[in-house]
Amino acid sequence: MIDNQALCNELKAFAAERDWEQFHTPKNLAASISIEAAELLELFQWSRGQHWEELQEPKLKSCTAEELADILLYLVRFADLAGIDLEQAARQKIQANAVKYPVTEFRGSDRKYNEE
Repeated sequence: MIDNQALCNELKAFAAERDWEQFHTPKNLAASISIEAAELLELFQWSRGQHWEELQEPKLKSCTAEELADILLYLVRFADLAGIDLEQAARQKIQANAVKYPVTEFRGSDRKYNEE
């Protein structure tokens, strides 16, 4: 389980010690989240990552963990500065998706809610 508040506090202290708060703008943090997500995707470029078993390869697993951590840390920092409770936002999104994608209509389907 992730202790969101502990991560927020550690990230605040980390940024403050380096005087980096001035760089933690919405644009910069959003860009960083996107860039790190692209770096995660790059690990699986050209057919790698088609099966979860491939992630057991130690180097790929380590690189994947690093990129996921980067994404998480930027996301937590962004949410903290924006005053967004990530857990609450995620739970609301799950509920909205349950309405948008009812089991009776979407079980085993990869189509989007607005596709026939």
